[in-house]
Amino acid sequence: MAKLETISGKYVYIEVHGIEYRVYFEENGKGIPLICQHTAGSDGRQWRHLLNDSEITSLYRVIAPDLPYHGKSLPPESIEWWKEEYKLTKSFFIDFHVNLSRSLGLQKPVYMGCSMGGHLAPDLALERPNEFRAVIGVEASLGVTHPAELQWHHHPRIGNDFRAHAMSGMMAPHSLEKYRRETMWEYSQSGPPVFKGDLYYYFIEHNLTDSAWKIDTSCIPVYLLTGEYDPATSPEDTRKLAEQIKGSKFNEMKGLGHFGMSENFGAFKKYLMPILKEIAGS
Repeated sequence: MAKLETISGKYVYIEVHGIEYRVYFEENGKGIPLICQHTAGSDGRQWRHLLNDSEITSLYRVIAPDLPYHGKSLPPESIEWWKEEYKLTKSFFIDFHVNLSRSLGLQKPVYMGCSMGGHLAPDLALERPNEFRAVIGVEASLGVTHPAELQWHHHPRIGNDFRAHAMSGMMAPHSLEKYRRETMWEYSQSGPPVFKGDLYYYFIEHNLTDSAWKIDTSCIPVYLLTGEYDPATSPEDTRKLAEQIKGSKFNEMKGLGHFGMSENFGAFKKYLMPILKEIAGS
């Protein structure tokens, strides 16, 4: 007998800002919809451990999409996308997730994202609070502005192996090498301009410095998790965000870096599971 996983993969067509995208997503489980957004320059494979966790999938229908231009979600057919610079904007990112949810017929899903996906959690809570049951921001912050770094992420002298090894330094020393290498491998496979384009949102467009206080957690619960060893978004960075969002809940994840769900899922789950149970219980 073949050894098969219960994860299934499908494509859904989504229109965002007047353009149709063929979007690949993987899913598993039944129950409350849980959308999992990958980090900049990677894809939904980062969530494979969570997708295969029977305790989580007994409570949640876990959905992990590849953002357009990432993984198996090809660039759109209807435009000459190669003639313009790829940049992920906040408005596109927000509308993508709202339209994905509506296209799949989801009723008040939970949103969880890491890194750029973590930043999106409070952005969704601020701008689309009625669309989601709760948001979980992994490695989220008020915002960072350091655009000078962007040039090095799409340069003819720098290949995807550079991106992969740069991510190695963002993981905890305790994480098993096989999972560190797996996370790096995923980063070595993105389209050349994609990482830089994603960081446009991460570094420039995401900024809640003057608006995080407006998020109403009585309408949408906000949960924040950040790894102890994350050099990109430190626990202190996330703590500052949590302090601005009255009623939000923050936990520092000991022994984890920037990619908890892929570098050390067992440790990550210990922090995530109480949140998922609390949301399900409410």
